[in-house]
Amino acid sequence: MTIHQKTSVDERRSSRPAAAAKRFVAGTHRIISPDETLDRVKPFLPALGITRIADVTGLDTLGIPVVMAIRPNARSIAAAQGKGLTLAAARASGVMESIEHWHAERIELPLKLGTLSELRLRHRLIDVQGLPRLSTGHLHDHLRLFWVAGIDLVTGAPTWTPFEVVHTDYALPLLAASGALVMSSNGLASGNHPLEALSHAICELVERDAATLWKLSSDDERGRTRLDLCTVDDPACRDLLDQVERANVRAFVWHVTSDIGIPVFCCTLVDRTPNPHRPIAPMVGFGCHPARGVALARAITEAAQSRLTVITGARDDVRAHGQGPDDDLRAAHAFLEAHGAAPPRCSFDDAPDHAGETLEDDLGWELDRLRGADLHQVVAVDLTRPELEIPVVRVVIPGLEPLDDIPGYIPGARAQRRLSERRS
Repeated sequence: MTIHQKTSVDERRSSRPAAAAKRFVAGTHRIISPDETLDRVKPFLPALGITRIADVTGLDTLGIPVVMAIRPNARSIAAAQGKGLTLAAARASGVMESIEHWHAERIELPLKLGTLSELRLRHRLIDVQGLPRLSTGHLHDHLRLFWVAGIDLVTGAPTWTPFEVVHTDYALPLLAASGALVMSSNGLASGNHPLEALSHAICELVERDAATLWKLSSDDERGRTRLDLCTVDDPACRDLLDQVERANVRAFVWHVTSDIGIPVFCCTLVDRTPNPHRPIAPMVGFGCHPARGVALARAITEAAQSRLTVITGARDDVRAHGQGPDDDLRAAHAFLEAHGAAPPRCSFDDAPDHAGETLEDDLGWELDRLRGADLHQVVAVDLTRPELEIPVVRVVIPGLEPLDDIPGYIPGARAQRRLSERRS
């Protein structure tokens, strides 16, 4: 993957990879099918440390395909998860997530060590003040940080970014000069084509921002976003909702698209009659994509994946607050009592919808939406390894909020505005 370093306005489009037609549009938009993706990356799995691709679908009653890609020596997440409309799609999803983490754990790009005051005189820097910050750190102009170069997709200009918001090497001790900014995998993505990776990374960042803003809204504001499932006319989403219903599970969906205007949905799945012998708390999934059908399908399948995260015990952080079976059962009953009779207030058609013919169309539309929300820097760091040629990118967008459950996260300007609106 190559993002050329162009700076003139006339050359902005050439700072992005060439357009690619979509050849697979069943639940996601890709240039090749999931089976072809798996065939392409399978020879590299041993070298990347991926030892097993486990189909865990049957551990739940939903039947929505979910897998785990196991990478025992990971420096971040050892069990990457994948979901999709088919088992092949879920396998491709899980494997590609594990692959992108491997890349972000082992970045070989040149770094600079310096303060904001030193580097701003000689280099174009990302808007550091717009990046998510931690209460345990103290960010200031004279703090020495490691920096890595990316390309601003809006201007085409080379732009240096703090390394701690790019890598995912969380092996202890952490790299020196870490701790002032939120470290996560937000905005890390891979794909069959550079444009797939870029679009997916942007959508993930927009999704997390929308999720946080929605959670910070008042109960009444959130209630107004409840989706009437009878209005969903996307065939793939209808099949998923019918599958959930047949499993005696209820789906609650909210249209949580932010002012950016790229479709985002939230889906919560909860057993219609919570089982005390197999209690599962209400589990949530979010989805974002220019095509609203894909966004909703991602939210539903991610909620199914979240259920299996708990069932398999794959992620300790899901139990970070020490919940047990009794707590899960109470949470399920409480959720049904709070939301079971609440009427839906919006239609699927209320969500924006953009299904470009090419991935370039999607990326251009996403960048237009971001600029319309006064977000003018979209920095992409190319993590692709030449020996593998699997496109991997980390995108950083100053001003967007991360998920609000990150320990020590300080709400940024967008979150502060939402809190202010809630209080007024």
